[in-house]
Amino acid sequence: MSELPSGYPVGWEADVVLRDGSVAQVRPIRPDDVAALQEFHLKQSPESIYLRFFAPMKELSTKDATRFANVDYRERVALVMEASGQLIGIARYDRTDGPDGISAEVAFNVSDHYQGRGIGSVLLEHLAAIGREAGVEEFTADVLPQNRKMMGVFIDAGFGVKHHFDDGVIALSFPIESTDASEQVRMAREQRAESVSVRALLSPRSIVVIGVSRSRDSVGRDLYDHLRRDGFTGDLYAVNRTPHDELDVPVHASLADLPDTIDLAVIAVPAPQVPGVVKECAAHGVRAVLVVSSGFAEAGEDGERLQHELLRTARTHGMRVVGPNSFGLINTADDVSMNASLVPEMPPPGALGLFSQSGALALVGLESAHRRGLGVSTFVSAGNRVDVSGNDLMQYWLDDDSTRAVGMYLESMGNPRKFNRIARRLANEKPVIVVKSGVSEFGVPPGHRVRPTRIRPEAFRAMLRQAGVIRVENVHQLFDIAQLVVHQEIPQGERVAIVGNSSALGALAADSCVSWGLQVTHGPINLPPGVSQQEFHDAVKAAFEDDAVDSVVTSYLPPRATDDVGMARTLGDLAAQYEKPCVTTFLGIRGVSEALAGGITPEGRREVVPSYAMPEDAIRALAAATRYGQWRSRQSGDLVMPEGTDHDKAAGIIHNVLESAPEGRDLTQLEVSELLGAYGIHVWPSYPVKSAREAAQRALEIGFPVVLKSTSPLVRIQPITSVRADLTSISAVRNAFKTLKERLEPLGADTFVVQKMAVPGIPCVVAAGEDALFGPIVRFSLAGVPTEVMNDFGYRIPPFTAPDIDDLIDSVKAAPILDGYGDREPVDRAALADVLARVSVLVNSHPQIYELQLNPVNTHSTGAEVLGASVRIAPPIGRSDGDKRSMSSG
Repeated sequence: MSELPSGYPVGWEADVVLRDGSVAQVRPIRPDDVAALQEFHLKQSPESIYLRFFAPMKELSTKDATRFANVDYRERVALVMEASGQLIGIARYDRTDGPDGISAEVAFNVSDHYQGRGIGSVLLEHLAAIGREAGVEEFTADVLPQNRKMMGVFIDAGFGVKHHFDDGVIALSFPIESTDASEQVRMAREQRAESVSVRALLSPRSIVVIGVSRSRDSVGRDLYDHLRRDGFTGDLYAVNRTPHDELDVPVHASLADLPDTIDLAVIAVPAPQVPGVVKECAAHGVRAVLVVSSGFAEAGEDGERLQHELLRTARTHGMRVVGPNSFGLINTADDVSMNASLVPEMPPPGALGLFSQSGALALVGLESAHRRGLGVSTFVSAGNRVDVSGNDLMQYWLDDDSTRAVGMYLESMGNPRKFNRIARRLANEKPVIVVKSGVSEFGVPPGHRVRPTRIRPEAFRAMLRQAGVIRVENVHQLFDIAQLVVHQEIPQGERVAIVGNSSALGALAADSCVSWGLQVTHGPINLPPGVSQQEFHDAVKAAFEDDAVDSVVTSYLPPRATDDVGMARTLGDLAAQYEKPCVTTFLGIRGVSEALAGGITPEGRREVVPSYAMPEDAIRALAAATRYGQWRSRQSGDLVMPEGTDHDKAAGIIHNVLESAPEGRDLTQLEVSELLGAYGIHVWPSYPVKSAREAAQRALEIGFPVVLKSTSPLVRIQPITSVRADLTSISAVRNAFKTLKERLEPLGADTFVVQKMAVPGIPCVVAAGEDALFGPIVRFSLAGVPTEVMNDFGYRIPPFTAPDIDDLIDSVKAAPILDGYGDREPVDRAALADVLARVSVLVNSHPQIYELQLNPVNTHSTGAEVLGASVRIAPPIGRSDGDKRSMSSG
């Protein structure tokens, strides 16, 4: 590749997953693409050429190719897509009214050999995103009537396409502004493509293990032995640079000796050899690679370079990568039976999907699942997660009917905005349980790529709550909850019945319910130690049939030191008859046992009552499942979209600011009012004053009563009186100014404003802004130093649903104050929610808003007023989860 041309937009380059799960690269066209364009043209069929150019054109002349390859990246924009170094698609637009025109004509050309892989759709997404950013509002295109595929690309994208027949062609036009429909289409296509790419990893028809040495203690040998011993149903091959006869099957010297089609290569060779092996895999057409070798980015700069080379080689040749430094992959399905991992024994089949970024924790987790009898559907250890991440696995689990719940151990997160979006969709269907390691939320392990963040760790926890994720502290708690949600119904409420033959365990269960916010509405029922099966059956049945009960907690201690299997079967059979969850502490049984099984549900799920060592463990798991059920019942698919917003006006204000100050700046108060006003947020005016006389004059102009206050930053960090409220006369204003100035000026607080007196209320603070890791994020709190000292802030990531806003308000510890206390009436929650909704839409739509603060937002029983506001604009950072499909670690 020659030197990049002037103005070449590197930020437009992206790796993408195509419809068939393979990987391709999108990039801006370059002047050195002339030969590639001509070669691409020669390979196209006469029909494809005619559909693109409306005329037969056997060859693309050097003059035409040069004109196509040289663009200015503003008035004329062109993208190419490559796979395995070959050009497979081209998309371009030409503005019809000069370099700043709002309309542009588009054209696409997709390789005949790559039809049906969604290339046109991906290129349209990227071209539209580029156009929106550059001020293009509309795309137009002329399409021949027989070009149904290209018509489908435009119409199926979710844009409002208009078309008419004119002189033998169909003239199309459509606005390219992102809509709910276009976003839904984009995300659905992304999900399908990423799911397919992971399925190729987890359900391969053929596997080669590279690095199967003579030694029985080697990693490569272990991997091969595990695959063979646990019955992998596909074709299995072994490769080692030095062939040997230690196995009773051939050990090949190279991939060249194998059949042409290999789905998965498991690589266990020293790190310096891995990039070369990956190149051999690419040359042989391998679809995906699992790298268990260590010694990459976690080992220092040299390893980081190796890791980068590994990733670029794999992606350039269309392959997905798990690892490096991975513990492996498992799929327990009967038609796959793949143990491509370092786990000595494959777990039993089940309905729990597992993802881990830690090899050691993966082993501990799988062993724990095995001990509990908790079956696993699929397992992936990401290692350094250079490519395949938890986000990819969640996309797969959305489609995987064999997975009923998901457990994830995360050491870092490269794309939390995308995680939030996908996890929320998955959690609406299946429980997602997450262990997040580290004392610091963002303590990133060596080898993991993560953008820097300026947001407090609490934002991560809030993001998980918003997405419906069940967050736990350790792997033990993860499996406590998993064995409940996999084998029982999700609780429909907080009401609990307690039944058992141990008063001590019953009391412990009741105390735990109180601690975890559950209501004991039935019992505790303390049966005699020697209770009969019938008596136990009748007591538990009464609990299930109580309409005031949502979940049943039982315990049983056999009167003799033997396992009373009969009593366990009684409980299992009974619980299977009701659509209410049941947990137990059953001496002698831990986890998921056939003794507590009660048959198969109509959906094919085994109904088992999970057993816990102590009631506290059972209640903690039940409480987590209950909160999850409450979250799911509150979900609404509709995003908040307040009326009276003007996106274009706000965009114009931001554009003008960055035109005059390319590095960004704080807005003036007039600009703040105009920007927020474009989204229906009215900021009460305040008037700077420098003397008592000027303060009195302003008070006369705006009318009494007024407020005089200092706007110095000092008053935010020191608990000093800086406000004089309810001033009703000129003399009161003058005296207030003099006393405030005497008190505050020696401390450095020398800026004052006069403002109309608002209705007395509870002051709140709404803050928002753009973060490199999270994207836009909104923070809410009550105003005042105590809030800051106690770190009492709530966070959420836009876009919001109405329940998100309610949860954000309620997430702060001081929220009950808003609901009324003493003789105070509750504040107008709807008015406060409206302010939060408008802020969320504003910052979600404009990534140039680096910081925004409404302080204070005065809330009271009849409304909410924004009494102060500040905004800082900066060039956009670039969201990791933007408005076009692009691969990134997550």
